[in-house]
Amino acid sequence: MKKVILLGATSNISTYLIPHLLEQSDVELTLFARQATRRLGQYADNQRISLIDGNWNNPADLTAAIAGQEIVYLATGHFTKANQQVVTAMKQNGVARLIVAGGLGIYDEVTGEFGRWNARMMGDYTEIKRAAKVIDDSGLNYTFLRMAWLYNNDQHDAYEVIPQGEPFKDTQATREAVAKLVANIVRNPDIYQRTSIGVAEPNTAWNKPAFY
Repeated sequence: MKKVILLGATSNISTYLIPHLLEQSDVELTLFARQATRRLGQYADNQRISLIDGNWNNPADLTAAIAGQEIVYLATGHFTKANQQVVTAMKQNGVARLIVAGGLGIYDEVTGEFGRWNARMMGDYTEIKRAAKVIDDSGLNYTFLRMAWLYNNDQHDAYEVIPQGEPFKDTQATREAVAKLVANIVRNPDIYQRTSIGVAEPNTAWNKPAFY
């Protein structure tokens, strides 16, 4: 069995991701979150799921939860201290494969009018860039997802991957699409290794997302 832990398992993307991962019969899931046993009680009787109440700002919680895992999914990569503690816990446990859900703009790669709109909306990127650098410099086998602006629509699950170093033009992506991509990486851990990739809905190269 492939052992996968979701750190931040009550996040909006995780809501879509958990069912996708359960479709993979070789996956054993650990769902880690504050009050996971209460908030994710619908999974309590699933024999392939373990629920762990924990806080990723607590190193002891992280170290215990990550022990024995093969793939770690981190629901947000925007916090420097949390990223440092996840990286430390993974190294202490000899776990290398990491998938991080982050945001666009950390390399100033968003172009044109959309780039200017995104900069106005996001404001100071200093902490977000610092947090992303922790992952870049971690030495782990990471995939950092630079996601476009997110919305919910189960009917729109197409996504495109924008390699690191290429301009980011498309404006939006659904959480369902991101979940599909993460599930695909879990199924095929050899793809998108040691890199940061943009994730967006094709043909949305507008001045801003359609829902703004």
